[in-house]
Amino acid sequence: MLQFITNASDKYSIAEEVQMAIEGGCKWIQLRMKDATYEQLRETALEIIPVCRENDVILVIDDNVELVKELHVHGVHLGKEDMPAAKAREYLGPHAIIGVTANTADDILSFKGIDVDYVGLGPFRYTTTKKNLSPVIGLDGYRKIVDEVRKAGNELPIVAIGGIMLDDIDDIMSTGVQGVAMAGSIINADDPVKYTEEVISRLKK
Repeated sequence: MLQFITNASDKYSIAEEVQMAIEGGCKWIQLRMKDATYEQLRETALEIIPVCRENDVILVIDDNVELVKELHVHGVHLGKEDMPAAKAREYLGPHAIIGVTANTADDILSFKGIDVDYVGLGPFRYTTTKKNLSPVIGLDGYRKIVDEVRKAGNELPIVAIGGIMLDDIDDIMSTGVQGVAMAGSIINADDPVKYTEEVISRLKK
């Protein structure tokens, strides 16, 4: 599974990024606009909701639980400094998708008994798309973390994130994660649509 995360770019608007990712076959978009106001985020969400709905694409919004509820999108992705997942579940109800950020096995295991749907585990390598980056995990780190949480009986789907490129996908998927989240490598590609197609083709292997 590929999750495309929007990222401010000099070349494209957020709506253009989303359109290209969807044209490339991506079925999961995370709208992330870290420095935007509520109104800016709302305006962009309203721009991309129609294309997501037309193409049966899941849309989650980063951080903003209130906007998720207001616009009835699929769900929210919560970072470590955001609303606690249990509170978000209470607020959004049983059908919302709730994703959470993790950097260690302990982070993932701390969600035991809390109704979350997936974990974004990273960063794989250094990336400029996120401020206050946590320590880089790397392939060995992913293997160890996945092994530890599975041995503890935790079956939460894990999505790798952080500086991932096309040529990393085979190795990353071999660690036992269920998908990848990508931003910069798609946006900065010469042809983002073709690049997305190639990513999905690798993921289907």
